Amino acid sequence: MKFKGCIALSFFGFSLLFAQQNDSILVQELDEIILKSNTILGNEFVAKNRTGSSYYITPQELKALNYTDINRVLTKVPGVNFYEEDGFGLRPNISLRGTSPERSAKITLMEDGVLIAPAPYSAPAAYYFPTIMRMEAVEILKGSSQIHYGPFTSGGAINMVSKSIPEEFQVQLQSMAGSFESLQFRSSIGNTTDKFGYLIEVLNHQSSGFKNLGDNQNTGFDLYDVSSKLNFSLPKLWGATQEVSLKYHIYDEKSNETYAGLSTSDFENTPFDRYAGSQIDQMNAQQTQFVLTHTLSFSDNFKLITHAYDNRVLRNWYKLDDVVAAEDKQKLSTVIANPELYATHYDLLSGALNSSAEDALLVKANNRVYNASGLQTKFDLHWYGQNNTFHDIEIGLRFHRDEEDRFQWEDAYSIDNGLMQISAEGIRGNQGNRISYAEALASYVSYKYKKNGLTLTPGLRFENIKLYRDDFGKDNPQRSQEQLSSRSNTIQALVPGMGFNYTISRNASVFGGVHKGFSPAGSDPNEKAESSVNYELGSRFGFGSFSGELVGFFNDYSNLLGNDLAASGGTGTGDPFNAGETNVSGLEFLLNFKMSLSDKLNLPISFSYTLTDAIFQNDFGSSEDLWGEVQQGDRVPFIPQHQFNLSAALNHDRFDLNWNLRYNGDFNTQAFADFNNSSKIKAYTVLDFSAAYTLNTNWRLKANVINMTDEVYAVSTVPAGLRPGHPFGAYIGFEFIN
Repeated sequence: MKFKGCIALSFFGFSLLFAQQNDSILVQELDEIILKSNTILGNEFVAKNRTGSSYYITPQELKALNYTDINRVLTKVPGVNFYEEDGFGLRPNISLRGTSPERSAKITLMEDGVLIAPAPYSAPAAYYFPTIMRMEAVEILKGSSQIHYGPFTSGGAINMVSKSIPEEFQVQLQSMAGSFESLQFRSSIGNTTDKFGYLIEVLNHQSSGFKNLGDNQNTGFDLYDVSSKLNFSLPKLWGATQEVSLKYHIYDEKSNETYAGLSTSDFENTPFDRYAGSQIDQMNAQQTQFVLTHTLSFSDNFKLITHAYDNRVLRNWYKLDDVVAAEDKQKLSTVIANPELYATHYDLLSGALNSSAEDALLVKANNRVYNASGLQTKFDLHWYGQNNTFHDIEIGLRFHRDEEDRFQWEDAYSIDNGLMQISAEGIRGNQGNRISYAEALASYVSYKYKKNGLTLTPGLRFENIKLYRDDFGKDNPQRSQEQLSSRSNTIQALVPGMGFNYTISRNASVFGGVHKGFSPAGSDPNEKAESSVNYELGSRFGFGSFSGELVGFFNDYSNLLGNDLAASGGTGTGDPFNAGETNVSGLEFLLNFKMSLSDKLNLPISFSYTLTDAIFQNDFGSSEDLWGEVQQGDRVPFIPQHQFNLSAALNHDRFDLNWNLRYNGDFNTQAFADFNNSSKIKAYTVLDFSAAYTLNTNWRLKANVINMTDEVYAVSTVPAGLRPGHPFGAYIGFEFIN
């Protein structure tokens, strides 16, 4: 199937600038800010004055933290939940305000304002995720203002802003090396003239991994990232200035990652070991993205931006799936969860027992191709009216098509003296031979009205989605039409929202809103789309050296959707399933303190806390016992009730020192009413450190320490068994900017 696509985005906003002066917070009205087409906020001041809750991670923050893991970048943002998997953030599991975090499938993920999940409508599980080292900012939206950025509006949206074309000639080099034979290298060159701008960026990140596998085998990864951007100023059209920009990005990853974790006893004794049966597990992934952006500026008040995009992801995760003993085949997760019950299976998995049969270990090639393409456009018109009023109308339209092509098979292996040997190659397509695809038309309109200190932002989003699945059958590698089985589902949804912001004084404002939460269902016509009504009320404040935000939220789901993913302990069909009524309530608190110790030395401190109670309101049995038998009052799995993050820094003209302490509370991987059960992941606290020293205007030395106290902790029991977080790791390097 060919395409149908989308893109958009010029953003104009009215901002209040909070500036510290004479120990008080001043509210300063700015002229209308024209934001770049690749952003949804553009700066931290716009984020602090949205009618919905939002957060902007600045270039300075990203540079100071120097993280290579998106999970760690997001720790300081209240309202963000996640669980780790590989320890390096290659495939994060992110939730916003209690949405299901598995593979970040229930939030809208974007890069430079464009949907970036491999197939956001037909297969939204994000098995590819942009490299955070390429980004100069990260934007997080929650609340009513996110209706601009569907299709997922239940929790929120995350937009990662990649490095911009520099305004003058610039060469940048950065390199870090350290624990686990880790190496990262990033280089870029770019320039802008009157009519033309360009950027070329190359990145490599590799590590041998922190897990132990027999014969010192590599358990790490090696990825390459190449990005190029061109920008042209064109002659005027209809009296409007116009620009065209091109972005082309390629990504290549080889990671020796597995779904096999450890049994409880093995994790307690040797948490960083891996079983011999996982020795050939490997993810191979390639991604290419092309984005063409056209900008028309008719005046300072009227702008039209259009994006055409194409995103292609190829991935094959070759990994152990089943263990066979005496012709008894058991899933990998079953064996690891019950090693005493399946003792022979476990001995084969661990390599303690040589296989008498040739098909003792079955390794599945989860081979898939994703395509997503679209065209989206947005115009923004704003003006000042009578009686000190401001008006802003935004209209967006997106045509989009995506698909997931599964063509999977399973090979058989024997194991002898801990070494695996292939014994039989599987029939291509016999473990998945289908194409799922979606065609979507999305649009929205929003209006901003501002008078004096009051801002109102009503808006409406419309989604018209057609989802299809063509299943060719397990014994049909040629994909003969005679064995084809098809199904389809059509979804239409109106997603309204209303937000407000009121400036009480120079030191405080109150904001809030109500909006409909929506997530599309799958291709099964019996599935219902996810639907909720979401409320929030909060206040932003600043007194002297203190500033912060306090928000309460309540999401009332009439139908919560789960996803049957192997990554979260399911069967791997990828299909959504209806989970019924759920209430998610919570509190988000952010407090910043900035103290000047001298003319050249500052001490900023930031504390954030998130309380999330996600509670099922009815009984049901989840798909293939993914969440177990759910009863009313059980907690939604994978969502901790308590989280907090404390960061502190010493900033000087020549050096920066940064500490970050993260606490992640208990959470369950199956549905229970409390945290006293076998599926619980215990709470953990991790301390990280980073430092930088400026040698001169061009050179900086940098260092990172991950998990300073060498805390040993589990991050999940999925996909199959307990998995450790990143142990102590030290890294040092340099940065050069001409």
